[in-house]
Amino acid sequence: MSENCNHDCSSCGESCSSRDPKSFIEKPHPKSSIKKVIGIISGKGGVGKSMTSSMLAASFQKKGHHTAILDADITGPSIPKAFGITEHAYGSEEGIYPVLSKTGIQTMSVNLLLEDATDPVIWRGPVIAGTVKQFWQEVIWEDVDYMFVDMPPGTGDVALTVFQTIPVDGIVIVTSPQELVSMIVGKAVKMAQMMNIPIIGIIENMSYVECPHCGEHIEVFGKSHLDEVAAQYNLPVLGRIPMTPAISAASDAGKIEELEGNWFDDAITAIENL
Repeated sequence: MSENCNHDCSSCGESCSSRDPKSFIEKPHPKSSIKKVIGIISGKGGVGKSMTSSMLAASFQKKGHHTAILDADITGPSIPKAFGITEHAYGSEEGIYPVLSKTGIQTMSVNLLLEDATDPVIWRGPVIAGTVKQFWQEVIWEDVDYMFVDMPPGTGDVALTVFQTIPVDGIVIVTSPQELVSMIVGKAVKMAQMMNIPIIGIIENMSYVECPHCGEHIEVFGKSHLDEVAAQYNLPVLGRIPMTPAISAASDAGKIEELEGNWFDDAITAIENL
């Protein structure tokens, strides 16, 4: 127990003998049915967590699974844009209903509740964390095989809230090929270990550019350190995602579900084998 312990475990990320990380798990809405919950995280922003969450959900949906995305990035929500969703979520006395994508992926994001999607969310940490809990407890998630939680950057309030209140079955760490990646991945790994959350593996985004003429892989950010970092933390490598106009164009056009590619095959297999 820390010397400065205030005995309020709900606001603490310390791993101590007096605290059970699973003791704060909240039940979802009584009418919800969710089999597996997968967190998509990173120690920093701008590495492609939302893209990874979107494409994994779309891939699982194509395989016949019922999927959902809980957009926990409250101040930087981008899931509705990637799926071309413009309608608002609605609720009744029973609860809130997620919005369905074109292929039936259940989605919930703060942008689906705002009058204007460009309105900023200027909230303090406890309010943001409370909103994520509402998305878990008050939204009616129907017959979900795999729910992907698109996490905000870092290891702050929201990550702590998700790991403490939602029964996460495993996380996928998303990173990019810069040298500082080892430190960033280390932060995510250590937080997951402190919270007793299994780590499924690591995905490197923006890994390379493929030459359209000869197919050569050009490492724009220099030599990748993915294998070294994966070995350092004993993590399986689940994929290397290229920088390709097809991905950004599909996201910008709200057509992420129409994108075809085998970049996530290893990640899909690892998640299905949970």
